[in-house]
Amino acid sequence: MAHPPRQQNSKRWRTLAIGIHSPTRRPPGGSGRAEDHPMLEIIGLDTRTQMVYETLVNSPPLTLEELRQELTISEADLNSALDDLAARGLFTWARGHPKRLVPAPPDIALEILLLERQQQINQARLFTEQLAERHRLASSGENPADVIEVISGRAAVTESIKRVFRDARTQIRLIDMHPYVLAPEILTSLHAETLRRGVSYRALYDVETVASLDLRAKTEPATAGSEQVRVLPAAPTKLLMSDDRLALLPIQSSPREIDSIAAVHPSAVLEALHSLFETLWQTALPLPGSDTPALIADTPTPVDSRIVALMTAGVPDRAIAAQLGLSYRTFQRRTRALMDLLGARTRFQAGLQAAFRGWVHHPNTSPTAPE
Repeated sequence: MAHPPRQQNSKRWRTLAIGIHSPTRRPPGGSGRAEDHPMLEIIGLDTRTQMVYETLVNSPPLTLEELRQELTISEADLNSALDDLAARGLFTWARGHPKRLVPAPPDIALEILLLERQQQINQARLFTEQLAERHRLASSGENPADVIEVISGRAAVTESIKRVFRDARTQIRLIDMHPYVLAPEILTSLHAETLRRGVSYRALYDVETVASLDLRAKTEPATAGSEQVRVLPAAPTKLLMSDDRLALLPIQSSPREIDSIAAVHPSAVLEALHSLFETLWQTALPLPGSDTPALIADTPTPVDSRIVALMTAGVPDRAIAAQLGLSYRTFQRRTRALMDLLGARTRFQAGLQAAFRGWVHHPNTSPTAPE
């Protein structure tokens, strides 16, 4: 007895990618068809293309003719949908005759497309934040061009630095390194006047500044008052801030001399500079005070002085030993003895303590007081 041919357009294959449902039982809240649930529009699939993909997912591999029989769309619409799916890598042609369409696994293929979409959303969110900042500035009457003011000319730069000290009400924050602008006597006068007004003063110096300047004479009177001083291995930039209202910093990253600066007024940029200072402050080491115990020998031997200078410059241990003609074991023994005398646990601390005592000299550095 002959069996009737298989009906290729049987409704029993029609299920949803979002859940398998019997053709006689509709899912809650809708018919269960793709046109009722265009869930993949977020990754660029329109309703018709989603319907074609769902049909492929819900069926064993189909020939093109079998797919046509499963759908009720025009030839042109089907070809357009297949082109769209192929461009997104959502199906392939299986080898054989006749060729059959094999859908890409949804949990892999769609996940990739969703991740790409998420990246686009993240970029859009970042742009939204930038627009929000522009809107905030515009709403507050601030022109973005006025947030960062460029000051050019040695005289104008000098006057701006003086104004920061004169106008400070609660605190001065400073990151200091070469090169310098103000003459020592001008800086000393401004510094003293600021402290007399009760303005707190926090300064960060880099190691080169500590090594090249007589910071003990400069800072000991101030640290007895309301100035706090700490030292960094390397300062990222010069920075001078007055309260939460103004910041000055060089425009060039590593200038030989400063003849132009940027004045940053209240804004997100100024807040970022505040955060930079506070982060560096937490990682810096306090400058040794006058109560630091004296060394057994206040004047190091020439070899010890060279060891400390090379350590401060960041020269590797074995290179220092070779340069001084010492065995590596002898170098290690002398280094441990030096660090014990200096009360240091790290190379940076040893360099700092030695520089503070005048053991380290940088002949190419001009000993000018920092502003």
